Parts: sequence; structure tokens; C-alpha cells
Amino acid sequence: MLFPVLLLLVGGFLLGGAWSIWKADSDTHGRTGPQVFFAVVLLVAAVLATAAGILRLF
Repeated sequence: MLFPVLLLLVGGFLLGGAWSIWKADSDTHGRTGPQVFFAVVLLVAAVLATAAGILRLF
């Protein structure tokens, strides 16, 4: 029961990181390519961790 909860927490942490990167603007008045790439990678990792946590609960 502990492992699924940890996966859900990690998923939430990664989702918060993706949101933080997505909301960060640089001096170029927009998002740079690496910012978008890293935000998407974190979003995918968050979805996978959350889905794994939900599936492990059942």
C-alpha cells in the first residue's frame, strides 16, 4: 500500500515541476525549446507515475 502512494506523490511532484517550467518565461518573451522539451518530459513522467500508482492500488 505504501508503494502506490509514493508513486502518486512522485507523479504530483513531477506535475508541479512541469507546471513550474511551463509557467517560467525567459528574457526572450516566451518559452525556449529546451524549456518546452523538459516540461513535456516531466509531464510524461508524471502521467506514467500517476497511472502506475493508480493501477498498483487495484
